[in-house]
Amino acid sequence: MEKITIAIADDNRQLADMMVEYLNLQENMEVVAVAHNGKECIEMLKKQKVDILLLDNIMPFLDGIGVLDVIKGEEELKDVRVIMLSAFGQDTLMSQAAQNGASYFIMKPFELDRLALQIEHIMEEQAREPEVKDDPITAVIKEIGIPPHINGYIYLKEAVNLVLEDPNIIHKVTKSLYPGIAERFDTTSTRVERSIRHAIELVWNRGDIKAIAQTFGYSEEYLKNRPANSEFIAMLYDTVSRNMENESANAE
Repeated sequence: MEKITIAIADDNRQLADMMVEYLNLQENMEVVAVAHNGKECIEMLKKQKVDILLLDNIMPFLDGIGVLDVIKGEEELKDVRVIMLSAFGQDTLMSQAAQNGASYFIMKPFELDRLALQIEHIMEEQAREPEVKDDPITAVIKEIGIPPHINGYIYLKEAVNLVLEDPNIIHKVTKSLYPGIAERFDTTSTRVERSIRHAIELVWNRGDIKAIAQTFGYSEEYLKNRPANSEFIAMLYDTVSRNMENESANAE
């Protein structure tokens, strides 16, 4: 079995050692390189090809956001998936990390088994990427401009999936939908709600409302104000369902 190769960049040497020890015990994972500051991290990535980088946000010489910025500009590093580790969970920091290419954001302190689970999930998502073209949920979410590297993108896909399985769950967003998504991704309902809200805000703040209106089949006037999470998920569900019905009719 080919192992997931992992690099760690964290100036907390004790935590870095704990991550190395735990992840190397996993049958499908191997930590191949460790750095303790941002400058070392960039040099490490250029010398050692890895699948996943566990990146601390606060480090000497170059912080995590700075490292992400360098990675984004280096063609040879474009395939590295980054999990940002931070003791600070401000929405602005999470948004900045996502916009600079972080695949996931984990708050310190964290359970090591949760970290391993997220590494596996990210690699599973990457393996499924070639199939995305045929995925009607992904097609709609991308069409309206939600960046694929933010948590809200993943949670919205799962939300629509769950509503397709049980349409009544759209009326139990807080009690059933968010907890269902949180359980799937080993997180909390609060973080799911916040990530989805952030994704919607991104689209409404910098998206093309005319194009969004065309995708959803609503008027621009109706979509002038940003919808609530439940309303947005319902619009996604309606659009995906309609597209699937049209595809089915065309196939016949």
